[in-house]
Amino acid sequence: MATEPAGLPSRQNPMRGRVVRDGDTQASAGNLANIITVIRILLAPVFIWMLLADAGELGTLRYLAAGLFVLAIVTDSVDGILARRQNLVTDFGKILDPIADKVLTGGALVALSILAELPWWVTAVILVRELGITAFRMAVLRDRVIPASRGGKLKTVVQAVAISFALVPLASVLGDWVAWLNGALMTAAVVLTVLTGIDYLVQAWRQNRGGR
Repeated sequence: MATEPAGLPSRQNPMRGRVVRDGDTQASAGNLANIITVIRILLAPVFIWMLLADAGELGTLRYLAAGLFVLAIVTDSVDGILARRQNLVTDFGKILDPIADKVLTGGALVALSILAELPWWVTAVILVRELGITAFRMAVLRDRVIPASRGGKLKTVVQAVAISFALVPLASVLGDWVAWLNGALMTAAVVLTVLTGIDYLVQAWRQNRGGR
């Protein structure tokens, strides 16, 4: 029977452990909070299909797509609260949760740009930041897991609100002032996206320097 070499810590199966209940023992990577996060990722292609199938007609599919996006974003708070309350926080969840956010917001931004409802440069700036930071987190994963900062979480919330307003065709009901509101929200999202990206890299550099 194969055994671990002397002096080396034994490897634990990340899927073993608690799934729902609270406790101090190891939480499974397949716990309920992470399952909700995976479901959020799976909702993304359905939402994007609805949005593109509507083709800018602002019909039933557009409202369904907007509702599905909002529902998926709301589950972000649900799995986070559940993970903290039941002590189900795992390294896998720390990586998976921001990926789910990026799949949803990135897909929405690209779809809105395809429909010519959002400038491509806005989508490009946000995606470059999000994909770049995600690639960086994956690169340093062997050494350490860097969770999302408070500023990053605020950025995610502002992005979600801005995209939600862009998805729901309120201007056709409430008037053109909604378009100005949408523009202000998206501008705030872009600014926060850039600033938090810079801050994230600075904090990672400081952490790496401190570790050395």
